[in-house]
Amino acid sequence: MDVSTSRRLEGIGEYYFSQKLREIEELNKQGKNIINLGIGSPDLPPHPDVIKVLQEEAAKPNTHAYQSYKGSPVLRKAIADWYNKWYGVALNPDTEILPLIGSKEGIMHICMTYLNEGEEALIPNPGYPTYSSAVKLAGGKAVAYEMQASNNWEPDLDALEKTDLSKVKLLWLNYPHMPTGQLASASLFERIVAFGKKHNIIICHDNPYSFILNEQPASLLTVPGAKEVVIELNSLSKSSNMAGWRVGMLCAAKDRIDEILRFKSNMDSGMFLPVQLAAAKALGLGKEWYNSINAIYAQRREKVFELLALLNCEFSKSQVGMFVWAKTPTAYKSGYELSDEVLYGSNVFITPGGIFGSAGDPYIRVSLCGSIERFEEAIGRIKNKNNNA
Repeated sequence: MDVSTSRRLEGIGEYYFSQKLREIEELNKQGKNIINLGIGSPDLPPHPDVIKVLQEEAAKPNTHAYQSYKGSPVLRKAIADWYNKWYGVALNPDTEILPLIGSKEGIMHICMTYLNEGEEALIPNPGYPTYSSAVKLAGGKAVAYEMQASNNWEPDLDALEKTDLSKVKLLWLNYPHMPTGQLASASLFERIVAFGKKHNIIICHDNPYSFILNEQPASLLTVPGAKEVVIELNSLSKSSNMAGWRVGMLCAAKDRIDEILRFKSNMDSGMFLPVQLAAAKALGLGKEWYNSINAIYAQRREKVFELLALLNCEFSKSQVGMFVWAKTPTAYKSGYELSDEVLYGSNVFITPGGIFGSAGDPYIRVSLCGSIERFEEAIGRIKNKNNNA
């Protein structure tokens, strides 16, 4: 049967990692035993108390029904308390918080709520590919704004001011920045909020990495008056090792929450209550939890630095988050070339920076989601390849 796909899928390819994981699976079937250092999927478990809450609540007979589209009041209060404790942001749990089945869902919800056919959204280059895909699937036009190391991987707002912004409704950004690990400067958040207000653009801030190897978690909502123009997404995937649980949140003014809920309520039937209650437990964990996770990531990052030095890459040791971003040697045309050389020559997969946009072409990204032993094995393979070259 010949049935065509919808026009909204035109220009939308399969997610890069979906394709690459299939290729790695085929290589493994050939006996290659690929070490995958590309994906940012935490390999550590959540806190034992979080798992205990899930087990206990799931065993109760009355926790398996459909749930509120706005999430459990227990979870919303936990999110509000978490934002107040760690970011210094006051949120009304009844009107300014919307739990999500993962923050990736929220990216799509926002685009579907606000973008009409042909309307524009500004997308960071390099940046998370889902921003662009979600904009296109919603019928909008993704307009990339390029960022450079020379500008500390921040948007050039002066350059954007000189462009036609008449059709722009959304601007996506993400700090700590993925993939570069760059923290926002002290003034960027204030300038970006002022930019949104001046041009009547909703600023969408994706904030899942703020606790990873970062002593000062920050929210764009700390800027006075930010709720007028800011929607912030956050997640327990990275900070609480709960990626597969799919727990995220959207924080914004009441009007924005109500608008997005009009779309979201037609897309799902709420999150499993025991997961919500376990997530509330995770949000109540103290600094010792984050310290314990970051101690592990700090050790792994040192091994990644060692691996990247073997590849003669340039990198900053001050970057934060769950990855290390590095510039490839000039002998390589792009990060894709180096990534393929390491994959097929050493059976180690690292992510080419070009999947995050053209500005990422000369870079690679290595995930910290792997044991010390895995990184040492990867280093050994690369050394052996170099010695035999």
